[in-house]
Amino acid sequence: MPDWVALTMLILNSLAAGWLFLYGMNAYWLTAHRHRRPQAPLVTPSTWPAVTIQLPIYNELYVAQRLVEAILQLDYPRDQLYIQVLDDSTDETCDILGEQVTQARQSGFQIQYLHRTDRQGFKAGALRAAQGSLQTEYVAIFDADFLPAPDWLKQSMGHFTAPEIAVVQTRWGHLNQDYSLLTRLQALGIDGHFTVEQQARAREGYWLNFNGTAGIWRVRAVLAAGGWQADTLAEDMDLSYRVQLAGWRLAYAQNIVAPAELPVAISAYKLQQHRWAKGSIQCARKLLPQVLRQPGPWTRKLQAFLHLTGYCVHPLMVLILLLSLPLLTVPWVPKHPLSMVWGTFMVPATLGPPLLYAMARRDLDPKGWRREGGLVALLAVLGTGISWANSWAVGAALLNRDTPFRRTPKFNVRHPGDRWQDKRYRLGLDWLLLGEILLCLYSAQAIQIALQTGAYGVLPFLLLYLLGYGYVAGLGLWQQLSPRPPSEGWVTHPQPQSDSRQNSQGSQTPEGSGYPRSPR
Repeated sequence: MPDWVALTMLILNSLAAGWLFLYGMNAYWLTAHRHRRPQAPLVTPSTWPAVTIQLPIYNELYVAQRLVEAILQLDYPRDQLYIQVLDDSTDETCDILGEQVTQARQSGFQIQYLHRTDRQGFKAGALRAAQGSLQTEYVAIFDADFLPAPDWLKQSMGHFTAPEIAVVQTRWGHLNQDYSLLTRLQALGIDGHFTVEQQARAREGYWLNFNGTAGIWRVRAVLAAGGWQADTLAEDMDLSYRVQLAGWRLAYAQNIVAPAELPVAISAYKLQQHRWAKGSIQCARKLLPQVLRQPGPWTRKLQAFLHLTGYCVHPLMVLILLLSLPLLTVPWVPKHPLSMVWGTFMVPATLGPPLLYAMARRDLDPKGWRREGGLVALLAVLGTGISWANSWAVGAALLNRDTPFRRTPKFNVRHPGDRWQDKRYRLGLDWLLLGEILLCLYSAQAIQIALQTGAYGVLPFLLLYLLGYGYVAGLGLWQQLSPRPPSEGWVTHPQPQSDSRQNSQGSQTPEGSGYPRSPR
């Protein structure tokens, strides 16, 4: 290899490492600031204001009914509670929800069933279509996989402590955390996002985001920011930043938990991550110039940049792996100053995310958090393994490639003995699995060359790539060996859900989602 080619590759590797260094060190910053300022005290309203609960649903045969049942159990004055079931379903979910809404209305609940005959705008479109029928100052939103406790609404309303608060976001809990290793790792990642990242951003006055569900909006703020828009796959992050650009604030309530079902299939988890990755980068393209021009402290702008571009860590990780093998064959590369500098700096930066997740677990479980130290290491393995799939999502966003909205399938799986393999909505194999297999083999080849050349310092990182891609690809293949309907097979990624069934009830709608990243 010519020296100039090797030097160019080394410079690219150093730039990628420098960018990752910034994200890694920010994990220390957020961890240190999660408790630095006290949380605002709760304010119990003298009278409970009217609130609308919106439930956007699409083909949720297994979980839609339990969601509505949980909403009907909310401890809130019935005359101040309005419920809107925003159903875009094209299967039997329509009939189930229609009958359930009718029974609830006969029992005295103020509940509407709003069904669209098309899915224009997907979730954002459903929320925007129902906007014109809202008659309350506040609106709460729940996705189909959530089960809020009866006191959730009253507790959350107590966090509207100032008139400039646009939304109160509550923490996500987990209905099936102990189902498998995959769900335990997901729970750890989500806990880190909420307990450290969201809490630090909220307490330090940085910009944060509504996570799409388990939160309450002030309707005036939504309208002032232009309402729900469907030009990104992260309509929640998009609206959150537009609201803050308009001068509103977001509040986060760490002490209020709304449990939800975690994806049990690796294909569903990758689909969820793909949607979040592409959506957040779309928001960065759309809003980051306005954010950087906004008056305010540079620390808030830096945090907004790191927040919106967080999924860029995945293509950077893939780039470093691809460059590692040819660079290992050049004798002078390990002694070059760039290699020595970044080889030294990346060690503490790599430990930043594990510390963030470990401290999140300590805050949530002060007595038992040390027993989960191994899970933190395994979370790094999972996060590395999905970097290939998420890199495609980031690339699609940067290249402005159109991608349809695909919701994560839920199966009402809560206990280790529950089966999901023979249920509807199950995803087939995606072609990105082939890339994960090839990258696993590529990592093995790089490890072999590192051992031959004595480059022992890079072995831990290469081993992480080997285990990560091997785990994600192996789990995907293993889960597909379970019994399944014969019509399912290889699919492209991502593939849109087809609206094959037209509902006979017609439209009743008024005009008008290196570590697995968190829910934005």
